[in-house]
Parts: sequence; C-alpha cells; structure tokens
Amino acid sequence: MAAVAVIGGGPAGLFAAETLAAAGHAVTVHDRMPSVGRKFLMAGRGGLNLTHSEPFEAFAARYGAAAEPLRPMLEAFPPAALVAWAEGLGQPTFVGSSGRVFPKALKASPLLRAWLARLAGLGVTIRPRSEWRGWTDDGALRFHTPDGETTERPEATVLALGGASWPRLGSDGAWAAWLEGAVPFRPANMGFDVAWSPVMQGFAGRPLKGIALSFGDRTVRGEAMVARYGLEGGALYALSAPLRDAIAAAGSATIAFDLRPDMSAGALTARLSHPKAGQSLSNHLRKALKLSPVEINLLREAHGRRLPVQPAALAAAIKAAPIRLTGVQPLARAISSAGGVALEAVDDDLMLRTRPGVFVAGEMLDWEAPTGGYLLQASFATGRAAAQGVLKRLAIPPR
Repeated sequence: MAAVAVIGGGPAGLFAAETLAAAGHAVTVHDRMPSVGRKFLMAGRGGLNLTHSEPFEAFAARYGAAAEPLRPMLEAFPPAALVAWAEGLGQPTFVGSSGRVFPKALKASPLLRAWLARLAGLGVTIRPRSEWRGWTDDGALRFHTPDGETTERPEATVLALGGASWPRLGSDGAWAAWLEGAVPFRPANMGFDVAWSPVMQGFAGRPLKGIALSFGDRTVRGEAMVARYGLEGGALYALSAPLRDAIAAAGSATIAFDLRPDMSAGALTARLSHPKAGQSLSNHLRKALKLSPVEINLLREAHGRRLPVQPAALAAAIKAAPIRLTGVQPLARAISSAGGVALEAVDDDLMLRTRPGVFVAGEMLDWEAPTGGYLLQASFATGRAAAQGVLKRLAIPPR
C-alpha cells in the first residue's frame, strides 16, 4: 500500500482518488475549500449534464486541438462508462432531446453524497481547508491549514486543482505560481459583449430558441440568451474558442444568426409574400413566421430599424442577421477556462516531465470544450488516466 496525495476535490480529483483507493492505496484528498465538489454542485443547478450520447468520433472532435491527445483517455473511459459509474452509485440517467445525458434526479447533490460515501468506504481521507502551496526546497508538499503549515511526502501526487473560472468555488488558478511554464488562462464558454441599443437591452433575459449561429466555416444549432452586456448561451459557447481568439486578434468578431434554420430562404419568401392586409411589419413577421419580439428586434439591431420590405430580401435578412461582438466576459464569469498545464508538459500517463511522480488531471490541463457534457467527461477521463499513471509508476520497483 502506497500513500498518494490528491490535491483538488472536484470530479477529476475525486475520481482519481476512487481509482487509486480501489486499487488498495492510502489516498488523501486535499481541498482548500470547506467542502469538496463545489463546482460540481454548481453545475448540477442546471440539471447536471454528465456527458453526451452522440457517436464517439463526433464527441471526440468537440475537444478541438486537444482531441488527439485526449482520445486515448476518452476511449479508455467513454461516455457509456461514465453513465455506468453514475448508475452504479444508484443514480439512473436519461438522454434528453438534445442528446445530453442527465441523472434522473436532475441534481448533483444525490450523486455527490453517494460518491463521498463510496470514497469513505474505500478509506479515502478528505482534508478540507488544506490549501496546497507548492513544494519545499527538498520536495515535500506544502499545505496551509487552519492549524498552520504542514508538509507531506507521498509516494505519488495527483494535481487536480481545476482551471481559473468561478474562483469563489475554489478554482482560482493560483497553483500556476508553483508550476513553471503554465499557459496563461483564457475564458471559455463565456458570454460576449455587444453594443446593444437601449431597446435591445430591455430584452435581457429573453431566450433565442432554435437558432443557428455561423462564424467562419462553422455553423452550430442551439440557443442563445440576450444579456444586458450582450449574448450568452450554448450556441455561443460552442463557438467560444474561435470567437475569443478572433476578438483578441482583431478587436471584434461578427456572427450571423439564422433565426429560422429549419426553413429555406424560398420557404420564408413564400410565407412573407402573403398579403399583409394593413398589418405592421412586426405583426406580419409574428403571424407569418412566429418571430418573437426579441427576434424581431435582433433583426433590427443587425440590419437597421428599417427592415427590407421585399419578401426575398426580408427572408435573406432573417437567414443571416449579423451581430458584432466587441469583447468577452471576464474569466471569473466564464463557465470554464482554457490554458493551464500544456499537454506537451506531461507524458502519456499525465505525469509532469519535470517532476517525476506528480500527475495532472482535469481542467488544470490546457484543453477546452463546449458545454454539453464534454467538460465533465474529460475531467473524469483524465482523472482516471492520471490515477492509472500513478498505479503504473507504483508497480515499477525503484532502482
């Protein structure tokens, strides 16, 4: 039995701890917060989207530039394995209409309670309010606790301290001060600034459902939400990485809204060609196409207050409404973050090349993915992979 320290009590850290403890090792989980799983619980407020049911190749592609390095870990612990794990904790799941997978309880708290009970049964020790402060000069782990500074010398360490979004829940990225060469953090799955008119600001909190967004050569279907500062929502999050990078390079980026992606321009033109019979244009759009007030005003923001009156031109405006994004919401308000430990800085077992015996998992690593279950899936998969790396190292007799 070896002593292993897991630093970070989020999904990646807790799953690494479970894997290691199930293999018979003495595991201690350190977390600087008063309790573990805080960001996990926050994710559960929206229904706890565990993973996604789409075919694996499409699923893996959601990780963009990190897809190939993450592929072996996702293959070793795919969505079906995460579903089986949740159901093994007494939390049955279901697939929603969008293909996303949720626990039937639609909450994180029952799953976390069952998980912590399992960890306790495996002998895992959890130490809250134990903040990692790097290493001593002779290589021991340093922790700041309510009782002062302590040190530990485990036989292996898993770092799973999260990224830098939602710092009040524990993942503030402070660990970057003790790791050389960390990639600077950037917001991911965040909102975008738009210079709305006062009229459009009045629609803050209104959804734009069943729309398609295009940027560059990518088009995504989904939903968006109007905010006073601009736009947020799943369709924006799916494009957040290229939009963020474009804004950083050029100062702005323009997305195109298709407000009726299920209808062709010809079909829209045909409906708009029916006589208006003295109706205002807004009423005509509402009755002919069921456009909501927020959608009609978004058209005016995109094309000007005086919309085209010719049916074909109006149809074209509905199929491609350009909205200029002028900035991104700050990292502290982002759902997740990019940056952290570069994937090139770890080996195939997720061990730091510069610190033998120290493994990294979860959002500490420099990967990003849209919402939809991809964030949790990769956190679990990398947590397992780091633990497997520890087991592999511990099985090799010292020289």
